[in-house]
Amino acid sequence: MSDELRFYADEHFPRPATEGLRRRGVDILTTLEAGRDGTSDVDQLAFAATQERVVLTFDSDFLELHQSGAQHTGIAWCPEQKYRIGDLIQAVLLLHGVLDRASMRNHVEYL
Repeated sequence: MSDELRFYADEHFPRPATEGLRRRGVDILTTLEAGRDGTSDVDQLAFAATQERVVLTFDSDFLELHQSGAQHTGIAWCPEQKYRIGDLIQAVLLLHGVLDRASMRNHVEYL
């Protein structure tokens, strides 16, 4: 099994960024594709862990879950208005290129 990061984009993560990451060979699943839109953040985090995926999100509730001690396979968080789509893609590609699954376990990466 590869240690390469795989991602789970929550419902707020922009579709153009998801598509851009896929075009660059990144394994990414969205809440919509998983049939999980509207599911609680706790359940989203647990689902991502069962799939060994890092959650991509703008939602600060995931930071609170991390602080509460919730176990997870990684959270990549940034403020929603920080990046344009191309810059967001580049930030995720950098994360994908330098970290592996073990290093993301129970870790938050601030993009």
